[in-house]
Amino acid sequence: MKRRHFAALAAGALAMPLALAQERNTRILVGFPPGGSADVVARLLADRMRVSLAQNVIVDNKPGAAGRLALSELKRSVPDGSTLIFSPSGAMVIHPWLYANLGYDTAKDFTPISLVSTFDFAVTAGPGAPAGDLKTVLAWMKANPSKANYATSGAGTVPHFAGLLLSQAAGVPMTHVAYRGGAPAAQDLIGGQVPLMVDTAVETIEHHRAGKVRILAVTGAQRSKALPDVPTLKESGIDITADAFFGLYGPPGMPPELVQRIDRAVADALRAPEIQERIYNLGLVPAHAGPAELAAVQAAHLKRWEAPIKASGFKAE
Repeated sequence: MKRRHFAALAAGALAMPLALAQERNTRILVGFPPGGSADVVARLLADRMRVSLAQNVIVDNKPGAAGRLALSELKRSVPDGSTLIFSPSGAMVIHPWLYANLGYDTAKDFTPISLVSTFDFAVTAGPGAPAGDLKTVLAWMKANPSKANYATSGAGTVPHFAGLLLSQAAGVPMTHVAYRGGAPAAQDLIGGQVPLMVDTAVETIEHHRAGKVRILAVTGAQRSKALPDVPTLKESGIDITADAFFGLYGPPGMPPELVQRIDRAVADALRAPEIQERIYNLGLVPAHAGPAELAAVQAAHLKRWEAPIKASGFKAE
């Protein structure tokens, strides 16, 4: 009788940590509205991480201020793994050059956990631009300076400065038109209100496949797996590249063993063929790396964007 009672107690004790883990939530903050590439990939990860971590993992959209509101919340969070953020690189490597007082240091106030994916940008022409390749559209813009506008998902983003680099390298002055997100920018592109858009491929790839717009080039060093027939800028005769990444971060001061546990769950998720296929179809590249590699990639991108941003003279309001 005593043995059975002891065995029941032991089984209950062993079950308690699992039950507690399943009751606990891990929130992955996304500083942008639902439906964009950051939100979609974060939800793909969360679905898989629930299994690996044996606990609830939910995505919590906190849009506003181009991701800065979510990062501010993360900085104030307890470093116990209950609050993380899935962030595009722009918030970590562009904003420090734009804002005099962010309220946080992106290199010191967050814990790098996992590099999740890399991506470049699509240069897309709408019905407001003439038929032809990128060189043809740029020549038309040069001849029609009042129409030489390009749209992005926001001021002070990586696409904003990628478009600026394109303008400078092509020798064609272009006016940046900032929208509150990629979806409204794409709608105005389709409607002919703006002739060109520079942003993540996910914003225009389905419209491109439907024949509503034309992706003329991608900004990476290599062609996109999702767009194998679309040339790079270098193949189009414009000698620049621009890319970015998505990373998972935690609050400052997370214990290394907890960071490693979460990173292993991300790695497991990204090994799944169906997850890789979904990410590729968004025009992104699954590219897992651990905390040290994410920190190094972030530092390299921070340095890379310093000169062009300072040269632009742009300052965020």
